[in-house]
Amino acid sequence: MKLVALASLIAALTLISVSDEIQVGKQADREVRKHVRELRDAETVAYVRGLGRRLAKVAAGPDYPYTFSVADYKELNAFALPGGPIWIHRGVLEAAANEAQVAGVVAHEIAHIAERHAASRLTASVLTNMGLGLLGAMLGNSGGATAAQGAAGLMTNGVFLKFSRDDEREADRVGLQLMSKAGWDGRGMVELFQILRRQSARDPSSVDAFFSSHPSPDDRIARLQAVAGKTRGRLDSQQFRIVKARLRTLPPARPMPR
Repeated sequence: MKLVALASLIAALTLISVSDEIQVGKQADREVRKHVRELRDAETVAYVRGLGRRLAKVAAGPDYPYTFSVADYKELNAFALPGGPIWIHRGVLEAAANEAQVAGVVAHEIAHIAERHAASRLTASVLTNMGLGLLGAMLGNSGGATAAQGAAGLMTNGVFLKFSRDDEREADRVGLQLMSKAGWDGRGMVELFQILRRQSARDPSSVDAFFSSHPSPDDRIARLQAVAGKTRGRLDSQQFRIVKARLRTLPPARPMPR
C-alpha cells in the first residue's frame, strides 16, 4: 500500500518551479545549439519567429520566454524544450503546402510548454535517476532547485523528453485552440499529419525523428478531423509563399546526423 501511495504521490508532483524550468530550458537550448545545424537565413528565421510569437501571445499558463529556431535538416520534425525554446526543422517548412500546416506544428509544441508537460516529465526523470530515497529531501525548501539541477544534467546529457500519449492528445487539443485564437484554420494541423503519413509511406527515414518522440498520426487524424473542421481562419499567406520560394534558392538542407 505504501508503495502504491508513494507512486501516486510522485505521479501528481511537479517539483520544478516555472523559474527553474526556464533555467533548465535555457541550459538545454545552449547544449542543442552545440550539436544542431541551425538555419541562419535571416528572412526565414524572422518569419518563423513572427508566426511563433503570434501563437505564443494567445497561450495560457505561465509567461514563458518563448523562442523559435529553425534546424537546417530535411527531416520533418519539431521539438519543445522546457520553459520556452522551440525548434522546427526546415523540412517541415518545405513539406508544408500552406501556412496553417506550419502553424499547427508550432502550436502543438507551444501547447506542450504552456501545459507544463516538460516539467512533469522532468520531475519523473529526476526522481527515477536520483532515486526515491531522495524524495523527502527534494520536497524541502530547496527541492525545486535540486530537481532543476538534476533535470539540467539529464537534458545536457542528451536525454530528450518523450511526452506521454495523454500529453500528446492535450497538446493537439490545446494547439488547435491556439490556432483558432491566433486566426489560423485548425484544419492545417490535420493536413500536416496527413503529410507525415504519406511521407512515412514514401520515405520512412524522413519521419523517423518525428515518430521517435511523437505517436503515429493515424489516430490523431481521426480524432481531430471533426473538431478542426469546425474552425475557420487563415490557411495561407503571401509571406509563407515568399519563404517557400526563398528556401528553394538556398543550399539544400542536410539530413540529420545519425
